[in-house]
Parts: sequence; C-alpha cells; structure tokens
Amino acid sequence: MKPVRFDYKRPTTIDEACGLLAGDDNARILAGGQSLIPMLSMRLSRPSLLIDIAHIPELTAFVETETHIEIGAMVRQAVAQKSELVKTHIPLLAKALGYVGHPPTRARGTVGGSVAHADPSAEIALVAATLGAEITYRVDGTNEIFDASDFFIGPMLTIAPPNGCLTGLSFAKAPAVCGTGFHEVAPRKSDYALASAAAQINFVTGSGVTSIHLGVGSVGDFPERLDVDQLCGTPLDDAAIADAVHSAMQMVETVEDLHATAAYRKRVATELAIRALRDARDEISKDLIQ
Repeated sequence: MKPVRFDYKRPTTIDEACGLLAGDDNARILAGGQSLIPMLSMRLSRPSLLIDIAHIPELTAFVETETHIEIGAMVRQAVAQKSELVKTHIPLLAKALGYVGHPPTRARGTVGGSVAHADPSAEIALVAATLGAEITYRVDGTNEIFDASDFFIGPMLTIAPPNGCLTGLSFAKAPAVCGTGFHEVAPRKSDYALASAAAQINFVTGSGVTSIHLGVGSVGDFPERLDVDQLCGTPLDDAAIADAVHSAMQMVETVEDLHATAAYRKRVATELAIRALRDARDEISKDLIQ
C-alpha cells in the first residue's frame, strides 16, 4: 500500500518544530522513521503533516554533567551503542542496544524515536523505565520533564503532551562499581521480544549496594519497573533473588496474543528477570557485596 497524502516540513530549530506541531493537530514527528514509515505504508497512521526533525543540530548531541548523561532525541541508536559515554556511564543501555533491531535499523533508528513510539517490546523504553530516566519535551517554548517509570501507559501510549516535541533523555550516571544484566526471548534474533528483562545493581564503597533497578518488558501493555528494594543489604544469593522476583512479578499483568500466552510471558519474564539480576550481581565482586 501507499501512504495517504501528507505535507512535509523540515524545521531547523526545536521551537520551529513545536510551532508546526501546534498548528496542526494531525501532524506527526518523523525521526528515524523505522516505526513510522511502515505504519504510513500500511495506512495505520494517516498524518496530514510530517515534521522531519533530522536537521535540528541540538537534537543529535550528548551532554555530560556532573551527575547525568543527556542524549539528544535524534541520536542514532548505532551511535549511542558505540558511545564511550554510554558504555561508561549508562552500561545497561549499552548492553540493551545490541538487542535493538538489526544493524541497518539501528543506523537509522533514534533513541528518542523509540521512546516516543512506546512499543511495549522496545528495549530502549525498557531501560529508560527501569533506570527512571528523565524524558524532556518542549512545549510552547518551555521544557516539561517526565519520569520514564511513569511515562508509558499503554501500547504506543504515553503521557506526552500532544503538541510537544521530545528533545532528549537524561540518565543518572552509574557509580564506578555497578553490575548490569539484560535478557530477552524472541522468535529470532532481533525480532520483537516475547519477554525481556533489564537489571542494574549500584554499589558504593563503604555503603554497599545502594540501589537495585529491575524492569520487564514485552509482557504487558508497557515496560514496567519492579520493586525489589528488599534485596538491598542482603548477600544477593540465588534464593533471595528468586524470591524477590517471584513476589514482584505477582503485580505484573501480562497479555496474550497470537505469539504467546499470558502465562508463558509471565513464566519467561520471571526467569529472565532472575537471570538479569544474577548477571548484575556477578559483574560486581562477591567480596564487595558481602
């Protein structure tokens, strides 16, 4: 099929893009296009205006502060995957990016586009929700910031302002000592995941394990962060990890479709979450944890 007719604009500033959005309630932002273009071709999306933000320089930058790494919305996924800033300070994202699509799609797909699209199986969205990243939208010349843990509310649904332009994501820097784990199950490598899990354990010398982040994706209507805070201050043995994950997963509602049953997704997600936490633990010296 072919897309319906639409107008096309290529702004060079964020405020210009926001102005175009405000002037047309049926406008859509075009970033990498890896999700939107197929939807246009199948006429699942029928915008009257496409706003191409690929030529806004400030959206392609990394910004490092004392405590955070800010990633522009138009940073390509392949660029983020190779970034030393990401590898050093957001190791969980670096690990997850290898599961995103295929090399050609990562070369065009963007970090911001994946988050804005809000596919329940998206790896970047899962990491953002797990780590509580801050998502920034520009609306009427001002910035609105959302916690990624609360940002996703359904399949392709978020609490983003309707006339706002996503400008970037901000991740807290991981401590010098931390462990990460990421696992997913898919019919084939790089296909949409049937279940996925991400984990990060933060350790500070003298204080021990200071926080544990765990999330699951592809099992419900949106990526979900799990509460396993009770593991802080424990030896993080296999039994304790399994008990905490099983308890947390009781609160997760899983969905059923033609690819997998809800029961299968819950069972697999539980196992993947356990593995992700074990991997994160094992990346930190056991002597340090104890």
